Amino acid sequence: MSMRNELLITAFTAAALCAQWTPPATESSLKVRVNLGADSPVSLLGNEWDSSRVSDRGGAQVLNLAGQLLLKNGSNRRIRGVSWLVQTRDNTPGGRASVTKASLDVAAGETFPLKVELRLLRPLTVGRAAAPEIEVAMDGVLFDNLSFYGPNLLDSRRVMVAFEAEAQRDRRHFLSVLQNKGADALRAECVTSLARQSAMPRADVQMARRPAPATTTASSSEGERRLELAFLRFPDSPVEAIAGATSVLGSEARAPRVEVANRSARPVSYIEVGWLVRDGRGREFLAGAAAPSRTKLAPGQKSAVTEAGTLRFSEPSGGAPVAIGGMTAFVSQVEFADGSVWVPSRAALADPGLEKALAPSAEEQRLTNLYRRKGLNALIDELKRFGAAR
Repeated sequence: MSMRNELLITAFTAAALCAQWTPPATESSLKVRVNLGADSPVSLLGNEWDSSRVSDRGGAQVLNLAGQLLLKNGSNRRIRGVSWLVQTRDNTPGGRASVTKASLDVAAGETFPLKVELRLLRPLTVGRAAAPEIEVAMDGVLFDNLSFYGPNLLDSRRVMVAFEAEAQRDRRHFLSVLQNKGADALRAECVTSLARQSAMPRADVQMARRPAPATTTASSSEGERRLELAFLRFPDSPVEAIAGATSVLGSEARAPRVEVANRSARPVSYIEVGWLVRDGRGREFLAGAAAPSRTKLAPGQKSAVTEAGTLRFSEPSGGAPVAIGGMTAFVSQVEFADGSVWVPSRAALADPGLEKALAPSAEEQRLTNLYRRKGLNALIDELKRFGAAR
């Protein structure tokens, strides 16, 4: 699973099969309908999809959607994030995706763009006579006070509240460094963060609902084995991972199970477990979060977070499979029953034994990239702007 970016685009099911393939343009066109909802706090000022293309591949149409929405904040609150559902109107397999943009700061009355670049699939058997119709529908808007608008079909509220919690945490951290230690210390903090972003190898993780035959992903002579999981524990985490195991075959972890306990005094509605994977040569890879659970957990209660399928680990961007030598699990995010979200604190991330567990947030990446591209003064101006808007 790759590092999260400011713009997150997630394509579901069979759309992933075409991720590395660029089809030729054809004369086919797309019909795109934008659906905001009657009482939407965001209005549509314009949209264009001229660069979108449709082409055939085997028994499917590949819909290369490339366009941009120009939006306006019609509310009296600052917008921090937006999420959209993109799907074919005939709702075919492979024809569904989402676009989420976090770390926004759009004041009332301001306009902002949203780029949409993704691929969908549609079976040719649906019919080639009519141009494919695609609906781009708003799933949610998150405001600066963490209030939310939208149908939330994609669990957008939790996702964007977590992003904003991380963003507020990291903006406060960088602003505190500036105010308490000065500009030179802020520069040093950015240099350290950029080095950390490039230092930790990251693995891609895919989830298959059914284990694949051993001969397709690993040598049958390797043999499947039981692996006891290790754990990282954040001191301020309301939920603790206490036990767990999985069956391992080559680069596959089959049906991993993690037992967790709610150590807080508040009921929990969602738990996210992340992974560190060690290969046979001792190299450690950050594999991100791949075991979310909507398990409800009362204070003091224990439960299990279990993947029904198989996790497959590989080096980034279609690299070689990562032969699993060991796995470490950690609780990376918790949502409480009242909708508030816990993410690890900066103090926890400063611990050398824990900082490797999480990639820098989208906001930390945005701020340090601003420093890298435009310099220290631009970063200082950005931090002060957010500080004044609080």
